[in-house]
Amino acid sequence: MKKYLIGIDGGGTKTKCVATDINCNPLFETTGGPSNFMVFGIDEVSETLFNLLNDCIKNLNCGINDIACVVLGTAGAGRKADAERLENHFKNSVKEKNLELNNFVVTSDARIALEGAFSGRPGSILISGTGSIMFGKDLNGEIHRVGGFGRFIGDEGSGYSIGRKGLAVLSKSFDGRGDSTLLSQLAEENFKIKSAEELINAVYKNNFDIASAAKQVIYAAEKGDELCRKIIDEETDELLLHISAMKKKLKVEIMEVSFTGSIITTDNYFSQLLHKKIKENFTDVKIIEPEYPAAMGAVLLAKEIAGKSL
Repeated sequence: MKKYLIGIDGGGTKTKCVATDINCNPLFETTGGPSNFMVFGIDEVSETLFNLLNDCIKNLNCGINDIACVVLGTAGAGRKADAERLENHFKNSVKEKNLELNNFVVTSDARIALEGAFSGRPGSILISGTGSIMFGKDLNGEIHRVGGFGRFIGDEGSGYSIGRKGLAVLSKSFDGRGDSTLLSQLAEENFKIKSAEELINAVYKNNFDIASAAKQVIYAAEKGDELCRKIIDEETDELLLHISAMKKKLKVEIMEVSFTGSIITTDNYFSQLLHKKIKENFTDVKIIEPEYPAAMGAVLLAKEIAGKSL
């Protein structure tokens, strides 16, 4: 019988890997480079994954045949076709090294975060970082999704959405179409942007990280900037819509929600207002801390998949 499980939490800057025994007891942890294959490409990410797998095998003093299942949860894998593309490529790259890894599964980072937060039990997870999405598991084990439509038509309540609205306010202030805003001072101090021309160049020529402006919008709102407070009010309302929609899908008396993502897990004006609004608007929603990190959520999924293949 195969002895080990491996769970991998793939991030945009770092990838976390946990190896456990078949009962999910952690035995070894390691980290590697980024594994968002939509950004860094399938070849580079496959190399990162192989190095992590190799580290585990060496540390556990086992063979690849002793690995019951490997699950990777990463950004960009929310669509089945994209996930399967990475799955197949990595399996083939392992075969080229005269090795065999049949049980390798790619899923979204939100999916493993959900499993980790509730140890596989029903619940929901609200993610607000650069983007936003909500996942939930009902009493029948079915997975439901709300949001996650990306920055062009979605990602409400995220760093990107907050930052984009903040930069729009700044643009109006620069050319007199809108009121003055604290963002003018903050943009100069933090991004060296002090004119309409510099703002345009930053966004359209210099690949400015729009989500990075969210921190300044939240700070300005905390300091009483009315334009920024309006943005924060709108964007927290958007996350309430996520929660309301998920409640209807899960059909539970009390819906437990765990938060992840820097926008809502950091103690700031945005997260404080969101907590306040949830308390005021929902008597049947309970915010809880995650039980385990996302990498352990990937391990729990690996155990479930390995059990089905026995």
